[in-house]
Amino acid sequence: MEFQKDNTFFSGRLKSVSYALKGALKLITTEHSVMVQFSLGILVTTAGFYFGISKTEWLFQTLAIGLVLSIEGLNTAIEKIADFIHPNYHERIGFIKDIAAGAVFFAAMTAIIIGLIIYIPLIF
Repeated sequence: MEFQKDNTFFSGRLKSVSYALKGALKLITTEHSVMVQFSLGILVTTAGFYFGISKTEWLFQTLAIGLVLSIEGLNTAIEKIADFIHPNYHERIGFIKDIAAGAVFFAAMTAIIIGLIIYIPLIF
């Protein structure tokens, strides 16, 4: 069976959204690092309601959560592709995976700083 691209605007976009949701659910339900990040996102969202953070703080917090989850998803995709291409250990593949993990580190550190800026004054 040959794959046929759906060129109609509405049904094509609807299929794209369904594929994206399917991918997001796969990430959240199968990848432990994403499960942890997603759980932390729920935790700080709950904290945001509890502390009544401002609209601007909500914007930064939401952006930080989305940034971390997005970069974590890209890191997972890079790791899966690298493992598919070269299943055994290879120095260059390891280097590529380390760089992708480094991107997650930068996003996570940014999110932690944003969280500290928002919540330290509210807690103390």
